[in-house]
Amino acid sequence: MASSRKSQQSPKFGKRIAVALSGGLDSVVLLDTVCKTQAADKNPAEIWAFHIHHGLQKPADDWFIFCEKLAKKYKIHFDFRLLHLGTDAAQGNVEARARAGRYEALAELCADHNIEDLLLAHHQNDQAETVLLQLLRGAGVAGLAAMSDMRELNSGNGVIQLWRPLLSQSKAELEAYAKANKLKWIEDPSNHDTQYRRNAIRKKIIPQLEKIQPDAVASLARSAKVLAEAQSLLDRLAKQDGSTVIEQSHLRIKPLLILANQDLPAANNLVRFWLKSHGLAMPSQGRLASWWKDLAAVKADAQLEWLHDQHPIRLWRGLLQVSKARSGEWTFQKVSTNSKTPGLPAKWVKDAQKNGLITLISRAGSEKIQIKPNSPRRSLKNLFQEADIPPWQRQAPLLFINGELIAVAGIGISYPHLVDVGPRVLPEWA
Repeated sequence: MASSRKSQQSPKFGKRIAVALSGGLDSVVLLDTVCKTQAADKNPAEIWAFHIHHGLQKPADDWFIFCEKLAKKYKIHFDFRLLHLGTDAAQGNVEARARAGRYEALAELCADHNIEDLLLAHHQNDQAETVLLQLLRGAGVAGLAAMSDMRELNSGNGVIQLWRPLLSQSKAELEAYAKANKLKWIEDPSNHDTQYRRNAIRKKIIPQLEKIQPDAVASLARSAKVLAEAQSLLDRLAKQDGSTVIEQSHLRIKPLLILANQDLPAANNLVRFWLKSHGLAMPSQGRLASWWKDLAAVKADAQLEWLHDQHPIRLWRGLLQVSKARSGEWTFQKVSTNSKTPGLPAKWVKDAQKNGLITLISRAGSEKIQIKPNSPRRSLKNLFQEADIPPWQRQAPLLFINGELIAVAGIGISYPHLVDVGPRVLPEWA
């Protein structure tokens, strides 16, 4: 994008696009090229610059001010997020936490501003460094494929297209572009700290490789592209192998174990594909071997739980499933006056809200509710079991109004409190 010689055909963006702007050379070059490209377009997109304030270094406030002023110079929109990472070693690798927090914050910003296309300034040297880092950790094909030109990122409002238009450009080319266009940028002093592995590779390893082979960076990036193509074929194979194993977003244990006994590499590939579909990191060979050992020993009706990439993976009734956090809130949705759907009397609920009579209470274990006409009140334990709801999804707080149990997430609403005439609302756990 910065160099027309290497730039590929520009992707088709929506009405709004965003550039992740750190203030460094790479993101400043990206912002400049994006603004110039859109200015020449007959139907330019609305441009936003998003800055993530990590708060880990003293100059961070200065970087924020620099980015805000740069956005004003280009006459584009600007927004930011502040990350609270801390430096406690017990919390894990600060680089990994910063990267995860950065993507999460960018996704939130895109959701807030209804942006579907987000541009990042990763370039060819970043790609080469990533390949070497993945080699050092013993990654497989997916890891060695490194960064893609485009991938999807889930946000609260749907899916964001994440683009890396500078991935074919070298650091030297970006520097030449910046100097030719008299751009100004800021230098992050932490980029010179070789205690971080990526910096050590950048400062020590790559210069030595370039002495052996001058085009080492381009060759490593080229290898990543070839491996990405190989990974796409492995994904296609996983879909074929998963036709009898994948059930919605879960894995059926019996056919999975049959596949593992017949072709363990294919079964490993399928598990990796499944984890990737949930946005989880790839497991090591040792972890995969441990999982197969557990699955081979577990009884058909037993429960099993692993923690991987900070997410629980659980075996429940013959299905492996990735557990999501059961967080949310109770809301009251209006029922149309023309609808025959019963609901709670709207005035009764409104008065209860006004008088503070609506409470959310965690399960104690003895609660009962009637959810059908002409039926007795039944224990939540029995209702959850009949609905085949896994134990870890039974933790949403119970909705009480004036001391009476009114609604249970995943189960239903107290039938005696429902009416089918007049203004009414339905409680929903969202």
